[in-house]
Amino acid sequence: MNVLALFLPALAAFYLSYRFYARYLARKLGEIPDRPTPAVELNDGVDYIPTRLPVLFAHHYATIAGAGPIIGPTLGILYGIGPAWLWIVIGGIFFGAVHDYTTLFASIREKGSSIAEIARKSLGNTGFLLFIAFTGIMLVLVTSAFLSLTAVSLTSLWPTDKLGLEPGQTLLRTEIIDGREMGFIGGIASTSVIVITLFAPLMGYLIFKRSLNTILSFVMALGVGILSIYVGFLFPVTLSGLTWMIILTFYVWVAAGIPVWVILQPRDFINVQILYLGLAALLAGITIAGVRGMETAMPVWNLAEGETHMGPVWPILFITIACGAISGFHSLVSGGTSSKQLSRESESRAVGFGAMLLESTLAILVILTLASSLKFADYMLVAWPSQGQGNPILAFALGVGHLLHNSFGISVAFGAIIGILMVEGFVVTTLDSAVRLNRYILEEFWRRIFNPVPGILKKYWFNSGLCALLMFILAVTNGYKLIWPVFGASNQLLAALALIAVTAWLNLAGKSSWFTLIPALIMVITTMASLVYYLVAHYIPDGNIILAATAIILLALASGVVVQTLRQGIFLGRGKTIPLSS
Repeated sequence: MNVLALFLPALAAFYLSYRFYARYLARKLGEIPDRPTPAVELNDGVDYIPTRLPVLFAHHYATIAGAGPIIGPTLGILYGIGPAWLWIVIGGIFFGAVHDYTTLFASIREKGSSIAEIARKSLGNTGFLLFIAFTGIMLVLVTSAFLSLTAVSLTSLWPTDKLGLEPGQTLLRTEIIDGREMGFIGGIASTSVIVITLFAPLMGYLIFKRSLNTILSFVMALGVGILSIYVGFLFPVTLSGLTWMIILTFYVWVAAGIPVWVILQPRDFINVQILYLGLAALLAGITIAGVRGMETAMPVWNLAEGETHMGPVWPILFITIACGAISGFHSLVSGGTSSKQLSRESESRAVGFGAMLLESTLAILVILTLASSLKFADYMLVAWPSQGQGNPILAFALGVGHLLHNSFGISVAFGAIIGILMVEGFVVTTLDSAVRLNRYILEEFWRRIFNPVPGILKKYWFNSGLCALLMFILAVTNGYKLIWPVFGASNQLLAALALIAVTAWLNLAGKSSWFTLIPALIMVITTMASLVYYLVAHYIPDGNIILAATAIILLALASGVVVQTLRQGIFLGRGKTIPLSS
């Protein structure tokens, strides 16, 4: 099948949904374009900061995208192109975009409250405590999975002959391993991450304190991104996986308490320039390849192979491909940072609904890149080796390398570097944002169970340190292949719980809520089934006490939220009607 036969219909579906469905949702929610937002009313220069839409969109997109819409589809395509494509398109529009937009809108109306606080308003204190406990555990799983993946990808190696390099070429640092010359793909990306992080405070100062012109901001950010890559070629950093875990754990611990304009926002703004360039390269590559008649090489339906390595297509595919279709982590970003930075209520549609569709577009490009440009045998060797945990980031990078080589004639090695650069900065971004969000969650939790809150529990360094430590312990003791299923299930289940909370919130206001209720019910059933499957089929038989206990706790907490919702009598619109916050 020609790649354009899959790409163009997906693109058309995303455009039409933003053009019509997003507007329909805005009317149902009661969007008021010029209504003052929490960023304007509560501007404190730290968390609440009115931000220009291009800068905020870049931060929001870089944070929600991360490595999720690349890794999930790279793993999920094992079931075949067809199932992966259908879930990304349908899920992205009717599940993910609805989830992101409605949770962001609710947070804006509740003065920048987190989704847990919204759950408290609609589900009571019991629902709040259950929700916040679930969220905290899920965030630890998010960060530990991504920390483990970072360690794998930043140490990525691939034979130079398969990268299109002749022996002795200097594009990459190489080393002879088991008699074969291997290229260090991850070293350049490692240096790029370091350079971008060091430049972030300067960018933050110029944009937020000196009001640097928007166009100049983009030009400077792009320049820093290109410079970071150039320096990476000159001085690639190659460290062990454990060393990277330690460095990143220490970094996110410190960064979680620094004002968002110093590192978080400006680094995202720089990183997203690389992602935009990567997206443009993939878009151009797929288009040129399609015009030239390139067809997909991977199976359209490959359910047996997928079930052998991961489990039954339902429910496992739907928690493997998370961020490209729907992700509960996005609700935490919406309520944790983005809702505190929107300057106008009308911009919530672009940031919430629009950014999710752009993420789904990236996920579609990922599966088409792999399906058209990477040999299935190489895909299996890298992503699903017979021994070891595999390296899906490297599999994606190699697919990008071959696609850009076939379309533009550049070397496979350079194209693969572009691919891995698209991922690495955003893995760190996700770690940074997730630890900060978990810090917020813990601070809310302490305020609800202690009166007064002990002094040490008010300290950012204690809360962020606890989150970072738990992340490190879980990542060191379990590789991403073990963590990803329970992370995916908990992430999708959080999305379901967030949709339940928004459904209850809308019903309390006497608003229509079918567009959140239906995906909420589907995702509750799917995700809880996946947790039960992994618990029974893997964690208990394999004796993995940590992950088995985690799955049981997540099931118990999620069940508690559902029961509390039914007890409140508002899930189906039977509760007391109250006005939305004004």
